[in-house]
Amino acid sequence: MRGGGRGGRCGLPASGRVPESRGGVLGVGILRTPRLPRPELLARELVSSGRLEALPQSSQSRKRQPPAFLPGLASAPTAGQRSCRLASSTFCRHITPEKFYVEACDDGADDVLIIDRVSTEVTLSVKKDIPPSAVTRPIFGILGTIHLVAGNYLIVITKKTKIGEFFSHVIWKATDFDVLSYKKTMLHLTDIQLQDNKTFLAMINHVLNMDGFYFSTTYDLTHTLQRLSNTSPEFQEMSLLERISVITMHTCSINGKYFDWILISRRSCFRAGVRYYVRGIDSEGHAANFVETEQIVHYNGSRASFTRGSIPVFWSQRPNLKYKPVPLINKVANHMDGFQRHFDSQVIIYGKQVIINLAFATMVSSLASGMIRYIAFDFHKECKNMRWDRLSILLDQVAEMQDELSYFLVDAAGMVVTNQEGVFRSNCMDCLDRTNVIQSLLARRSLQAQLQRLGVLHVGQKLEEQDEFEKIYKNAWADNANACAKQTGKRTQLGLIKDGWNSLIRYYKNNFSDGFRQDSIDLFLGNYSVDELESHSPLSVPRDLKFLALPIIMVVAFSMCIICLLMAGDTWTETLAYVLFWGVASIGTFLIILYNGKDFVDAPRLVQKEKID
Repeated sequence: MRGGGRGGRCGLPASGRVPESRGGVLGVGILRTPRLPRPELLARELVSSGRLEALPQSSQSRKRQPPAFLPGLASAPTAGQRSCRLASSTFCRHITPEKFYVEACDDGADDVLIIDRVSTEVTLSVKKDIPPSAVTRPIFGILGTIHLVAGNYLIVITKKTKIGEFFSHVIWKATDFDVLSYKKTMLHLTDIQLQDNKTFLAMINHVLNMDGFYFSTTYDLTHTLQRLSNTSPEFQEMSLLERISVITMHTCSINGKYFDWILISRRSCFRAGVRYYVRGIDSEGHAANFVETEQIVHYNGSRASFTRGSIPVFWSQRPNLKYKPVPLINKVANHMDGFQRHFDSQVIIYGKQVIINLAFATMVSSLASGMIRYIAFDFHKECKNMRWDRLSILLDQVAEMQDELSYFLVDAAGMVVTNQEGVFRSNCMDCLDRTNVIQSLLARRSLQAQLQRLGVLHVGQKLEEQDEFEKIYKNAWADNANACAKQTGKRTQLGLIKDGWNSLIRYYKNNFSDGFRQDSIDLFLGNYSVDELESHSPLSVPRDLKFLALPIIMVVAFSMCIICLLMAGDTWTETLAYVLFWGVASIGTFLIILYNGKDFVDAPRLVQKEKID
């Protein structure tokens, strides 16, 4: 994860050109913020409390790298400019053949943002300039723009759901979007370009349909409480939209005392992707699908938080039709360099690191850093036969370290009482459930100390003894990992059947749909830039005859084998001969397909993953 860059504010002139987004969803403007380590997000909402700024340079001049933040639009009065009030939580989108108009729906607001569909220029105007013939629809924000084969597209939020409130800030989830083309017609495209554009639009819609776009117009969800405490009030008022794995908010009661308990997981947009196509780290030390989780408690004006992070070496695990592909370690890459880059950035962002369940004790000792500690814990061995009680061995082992790292606490007067000095990192090669169980236990121990300090829990009271809250707590952490309650409970026969069905679904996705999903993420994040002038489309990959012939032969052979069993011949030897022939044919074909498994799976086409592993 990276910190944001430092830069001055440059107000958007009365008329400014919006750079074309040739890589990923690009916001219309960028909010410059102090240089602070911060978790990545995927988008921001069209809101205010900042300044409307032009992008530093056109994305046409270079291939844009995935930013830590994909920006949205913000505005405020600037010297020599008209004030643009876009602090509303509701907007109106007006469309004419020539322009997009975005109008704030607050009482007394008169400002309108105008985007020219031909020149892509952005201007600030007033409501009277909106033509009566414009097609009007309410929206709740602009996600950004993206360049596809047909040209630029504007992505707007059309539906939202209130998740809850904390610190008097309303948190929303964006639940529906519109993708609007700048072009009025597609007649300038060839048939192949039309098909490619349709596929790219399907990819963008696939990402937008993923559950988990959260935003607030008054609170920065992209930072932890501790990081926000080190910023100015002006910075904290900036509005943002973030792609978060999950956000859970509950008002809970223990001993008749009510408090807010919030769980926020933030996913990094660096090295993001699906299960098997994105593994390990890249050359800059970004770990695949990195997640930062923050637990927040709010009681009587006091606020406390506890933050944790989510095998940083060069390795891969490509789908090949087998249920669990063999992991491959890159034998040429400099693992120590990537490993050090990763943890150097983590120490800068979070402070001390306690690494749990990573099989890299030698590499950690090679760093010779007093900021990093390694704890070996064999989850499978210690907790086999569902002996979850043995996790107390690990908790006892790290208890002193956790007390030393502490947690972040602000009193009712806004004064910082304690700071969190580091985080726990838990990893398992292929089991999010296990890492989530460990993190939930560490978070519960921290929450126990926080609630006792705030006076919610009495001395000697245990959090796990509070049945009502414990149910909320377990369910929230299970949702956070997208896992079943089997992590901490008894596995029933119904649970086994459900596990089996989920395994079949997971196998199908891993082998036959993850390529498209990975391409969708790469396109959205800007890892791939669409070039309509490209002579050869990456989506048009010719398939060998065997991709069609072998599966058909296998299905026909297997069907004939079943038919021979059901329709017996004159003698049993004749029936046996037919069954053996077609059985051997179907099994042989299946083995050939399995041997060439990598050729039959749905692999990404936009970005060659072998080149970036």
